[in-house]
Amino acid sequence: MSNIFIAEFLGTMILILLGNGVVANVLLKKTKGNGSGLIVITAGWAFAVFSGAAVASSLGSAAHMNPAVSIATFIGNGITADQLFSYLGGEILGAMAGAFLVWLMYKDHFDATFDDPGAQLACYSTGPAIKNTASNLFSETLATFVLVFVSSSFGATQGATVGSIGLWPIVTLIWAIGVSLGGTTGYAINPARDLGPRIMHAILPMKGKGSSDWGYAWIPIAGPIIGAISAVLLFQAIH
Repeated sequence: MSNIFIAEFLGTMILILLGNGVVANVLLKKTKGNGSGLIVITAGWAFAVFSGAAVASSLGSAAHMNPAVSIATFIGNGITADQLFSYLGGEILGAMAGAFLVWLMYKDHFDATFDDPGAQLACYSTGPAIKNTASNLFSETLATFVLVFVSSSFGATQGATVGSIGLWPIVTLIWAIGVSLGGTTGYAINPARDLGPRIMHAILPMKGKGSSDWGYAWIPIAGPIIGAISAVLLFQAIH
């Protein structure tokens, strides 16, 4: 088993545990954080990215934790095909593991929210505020483009090595994307972040569970991949 797979698995697991965990804390009934709002969610996700990336980078990967980033990096000749599969496997399985831990952590509160299947699903996967396929896809594409293009700019100005201090600009970027661009689709910007937990939502036994909304699931996969590839190609073209 490669170091990249282990690093991405554990990093993505921490990312989803903390990221989906903050959503559960805000949305589920009878939690200490119930109703605390968008700022808490976006801050929690930003710090979740920092925490997961610190784990993954310390174990020898580039801390992608995001299949769109891994695919775009491969297309940009940054990783090999073998490395790509290690990244993708670790990311998807790590996201599933993190979502499972969120369910264990908040099981009583998922049960208490049995009458709101939409809130339950939101603790696992993203969804649009207004359903419109074209604009939803554009939202995910643009938000991921910003993520990859700006983070590539950070790397160009700071150097490519990611350390715990070097990760702080990414925290601010993720927070900015959340509060500025997250109002339309919930800013998946990461296929693993959406797909892995959505699979777990479909599998896990939850009182009052509704649909996993598979009809929407392709958008937070396709949009981030398109956005990430576009960002990498443009960045390479102008640098």
